[in-house]
Amino acid sequence: MKTKNYFTGIFASMILFISACSSPAPAPVPEAIDMDAVKTEIQAMEDAYAAAEKMKDAAGVAAYYSADAISYTRNREPMVGKEAIKNGIAERIAKDTTGNTNVYKVVDLFIDGNIAVEIGSWQEMDSTGQEVDRGHYMSYFSKHDGKYLCDRDMSVSAMPEKK
Repeated sequence: MKTKNYFTGIFASMILFISACSSPAPAPVPEAIDMDAVKTEIQAMEDAYAAAEKMKDAAGVAAYYSADAISYTRNREPMVGKEAIKNGIAERIAKDTTGNTNVYKVVDLFIDGNIAVEIGSWQEMDSTGQEVDRGHYMSYFSKHDGKYLCDRDMSVSAMPEKK
């Protein structure tokens, strides 16, 4: 009887030991995100977007977007895919004879892993520096080959509707 209890005790101890050793490894600690660095990177993308618009460079503007991006812009149906976005931008800037320029500013930024969501403001100014329009936008970014690209964006005007 003592032998049976002895082996039962050893067997139970082995089961507990094996269970403890086979516990899942703790989840990896997420890498710390340098919010200032990401904000600087996103703002540089916004500045490059504005510079390309000013130069009437549709391909330069479209460099902001991923291949399967969707852009929800004012006064038109969504543009689906980088090529459609580039064509829509080319059409818009070809028709523009105002000489107006835009400034985009990162207002808030939310980051989770390889995803970033930007809330921004924009301002359109005429050649004398007078404000013509202003509004807000939201851009959803994900990393593609280590670089953020915009997958979705949407903008609205904050100005009263013209009658």
